[in-house]
Amino acid sequence: MRFAVLMRKQNLDNPWVSYRWVPREVLPDFGEFSSNQSKVISGKFLDRDADGESWLFTGYELDLFLDEAEGYYLNVSATKPCWFVMWRLEEDIERYIEDQSLPLARSEANIAVPHRICVSYNEAARLLDGGESVDTIPMSDEHASWLQEYVNDHYRPESKKRHKPASFKGAERPAEK
Repeated sequence: MRFAVLMRKQNLDNPWVSYRWVPREVLPDFGEFSSNQSKVISGKFLDRDADGESWLFTGYELDLFLDEAEGYYLNVSATKPCWFVMWRLEEDIERYIEDQSLPLARSEANIAVPHRICVSYNEAARLLDGGESVDTIPMSDEHASWLQEYVNDHYRPESKKRHKPASFKGAERPAEK
């Protein structure tokens, strides 16, 4: 499935920082956001209001993998299932921004570009452990039920094996001669 990510540059009332970037929404992309259906990330400016700016990025594929089923299970069994969006502040914006939005993007030192979306707790944890910025976005009920169906079909928890307490294992002694 193809998706788009809505990023928001929120203005802040703070003497040290004037704004922050926040992913706002993950949207299914059936081709209505961009005529470019390649896997290349492409962003465009949407609008500006008193609270900040909105940018839409397209070009994200979501593939589900059997070996990530436990991570999907952890997500859908949480109180509020969510999307995980890994993003970076990019200086080389020409690679990511559409031509009509480039003049506005060039007025910024850098722009937050989502590089990956996922729905696995385990994958998101690996990204965080690697030093990436990962934020969550609440998942719609429709997407959560779709992920739940995948988990129901493909996730089987490992059976718990009882380990003998150390006192029953016996001492390790060298063989007598």
